[in-house]
Amino acid sequence: MLRTDTICALATPAGMGAIAMIRISGNDAFKTIDSVFRPVKKGVTVQNSLSHTALFGTIEDNGELIDEVLVTVFKNPKSFTGEDSVEISCHGSVYIQQQIIQLLLKNGVRMADPGEFTMRAYMNGKMDLSQAEAVADIIESESATAHKVAMNQMRGGFSKELQQLRTQLIDFASLVELELDFAEEDVEFANRDQLADLMNTIQNHIQKLIQSFAMGNAIKNGIPVAIVGAPNAGKSTLLNALLREERALVSEIAGTTRDTVEDEVHLGGVTFRFIDTAGLRDTEDVVESMGIERAYQKIEQARLVIFLFDAAVAKDPYSEYQNILAKAGDKPVLVISNKSDKSNAKDFSAEFNKVDNYLKLSAKNAEGIEELENALIKATGVHQINNNETIVTNARHLHALTQAGENLARAQQGLEMDLPGDLMAQDIRQTLFHLGEITGEVSADDLLGNIFGKFCIGK
Repeated sequence: MLRTDTICALATPAGMGAIAMIRISGNDAFKTIDSVFRPVKKGVTVQNSLSHTALFGTIEDNGELIDEVLVTVFKNPKSFTGEDSVEISCHGSVYIQQQIIQLLLKNGVRMADPGEFTMRAYMNGKMDLSQAEAVADIIESESATAHKVAMNQMRGGFSKELQQLRTQLIDFASLVELELDFAEEDVEFANRDQLADLMNTIQNHIQKLIQSFAMGNAIKNGIPVAIVGAPNAGKSTLLNALLREERALVSEIAGTTRDTVEDEVHLGGVTFRFIDTAGLRDTEDVVESMGIERAYQKIEQARLVIFLFDAAVAKDPYSEYQNILAKAGDKPVLVISNKSDKSNAKDFSAEFNKVDNYLKLSAKNAEGIEELENALIKATGVHQINNNETIVTNARHLHALTQAGENLARAQQGLEMDLPGDLMAQDIRQTLFHLGEITGEVSADDLLGNIFGKFCIGK
C-alpha cells in the first residue's frame, strides 16, 4: 500500500477564496517544485532550504507568470506524511489553482487519492490507524465536544489505553504460550490467580469503552431529541424558539404537524438534532395516524425526549408522561409545562414533584428557553466527561472491541474451567488481534482502502 511517488492535491475547499493551498508530498517533491518555482532571493532553492521555512517567489510555466506564492518546506521525516513535502499558498482564483495543479501534473506529479496524505502518514509511522481516523473526525466535527473527543484520540489518548491493555496481556500470553513447550513436564509459568485478575481488569476496561460508544456516537452525529405531546401543546412553537427561526408551521388548528420536522442547533458545545412530531391523540385520519406512529418511532430512536403539555388545557399530564416514559425506556425525559404565561394556566408542580427534569415555560414568548437549554445539556451527561477520558465514536472500533471482549470472555471461562493452555492461548491471541485492529498493528489492504477512501482529497 505504501507508494513513494510524488502526489499533489488542493488542500483548501474547492472554489474561489482569498487564499488557496496546494500540497505536494513524495520523493521528488523538492525537485518538482524547484523546476517551476522562482524564489525572490537569488541562489535559493527548495532543496537547499531548511525544513519548516517559507520562501516567497513566483510559479512560472516556461517563463509565463502564473502567480506570486509562498512555498513552505517540510523535510522528511519532520512532515505530516513523513516524506519530503511542500505547501504552496497561492491566490484563491480557481483558474490559478488549476493552472498550478496542471503544471505539477505536467512535471510528473500525480493527483492524490482520497486520504492518501494521511495514509502515508500512517504507513510511515507518523500516527497509528485510530489517530488517522481521528483526523477525519476533526475535519468533520461540528461542535466543541466532538472536536475535543477527536483531538484526544488524534493525540494518542485512545492508542495509549489500548497499548497498555495489549502489553499487559501479551506478557501473560507469552508465559501461557511458553507452557505449551513444556506440556509434558506439566510446568506452570503463568500464575492463574494473577492472570484471572488481569483478565477481569482488561474486560472491565473493554466494556467501559464499549458502553461509551452510545455517548460518542451521539456527540459525533448529534444528539436526537424528540419533542412529543398532544396536538396544540406548542411543540412546533418550541422547536422554532430553540432554533431561533420559523422552521416549523404553527397553527391553532390541531393536527397541523403530520410528519416529523428536524433541524440542528449547537448548545454548550454539543449538537442537538430536535425532532418536532405529530400530536399524540386518538384519530381516524389515516395520514395523521401515520404521523403519530412516526412520533412513537422517534421516541424510541431519540437519545432524549421532551414531553410538552399545555398547562392551560391539560387534564392529566402525569398519565401522559407515564405513557411516554414507558416508550422512552431508560432515556431521559424532560417534562415541560408550556403556556405558563396564560392566566388560566394550572400549576402541576405537585404532580411532578418527584420528576427532576420538570420545567415551566412559554415557548411563544421564549420565556424559560435558556433554562431548558441548560437542562438539555445536563441531561446528555457530556459535562461529566473528563478532558482525558476516552470516548469511542467509531463503529469500526466498537466492532473490534466487542470481538475482543467476546474472545477474552471465552479465555476467562476457560481459565475458570481449567481448560488446557492451548485453548486459552488461542482466545488470548484473538483478543490481542482485535485490539490490534483498532490501532492498525494488524491491518489489511482492503481495510485501509475502505478507511482512507472516505477522506477528502488533499488530506
